[in-house]
Amino acid sequence: MRLARGWSLDTLAERAYLSPSNLSRIETGGRRIALDQLVPIARALDATIDQLVESPDDEDVVIRPHQYEGRGMTTWTLASSRTPGGLTVAKMRITTPPSPLEEAGVHPGRDWFTVLTGTAALRLGERLIIVEQGNAAEFSTMIPHAIGAHGPQPVEVLTILTAEGKHAHE
Repeated sequence: MRLARGWSLDTLAERAYLSPSNLSRIETGGRRIALDQLVPIARALDATIDQLVESPDDEDVVIRPHQYEGRGMTTWTLASSRTPGGLTVAKMRITTPPSPLEEAGVHPGRDWFTVLTGTAALRLGERLIIVEQGNAAEFSTMIPHAIGAHGPQPVEVLTILTAEGKHAHE
């Protein structure tokens, strides 16, 4: 960012109230940056701290899903650990019908999903709601609920879960 502005080390050092030698070691990786240095550098560059610590490769952009299997369901966690509010974004492939009411789970919060392929059966209390491909559902998770495949074909859904929902659906 310093070079993009055409600034010398001395110019940035003066604006950030740091020594040019410290800045040089930080830029070349010879020294780890401390928070008390990061804030004045960000201010001097009129940048956010996120912009300064952004990864130079694709690791902060490309998410490599983690796959979990169990109970007729394969789940790929798609969101990184930086998701606001601790939300989890996941893709689920479900091959079994929803659990019976007596086995349906409850937890605080709300769940949301959209059907990517197939048809979902959402057990919501006593109701069985059919959600077709391209449609979405949102509901209170304090009602006993379970999601499954409707019919012989698997269903794939994209879902957003709270921390409680992630734990309950694992």
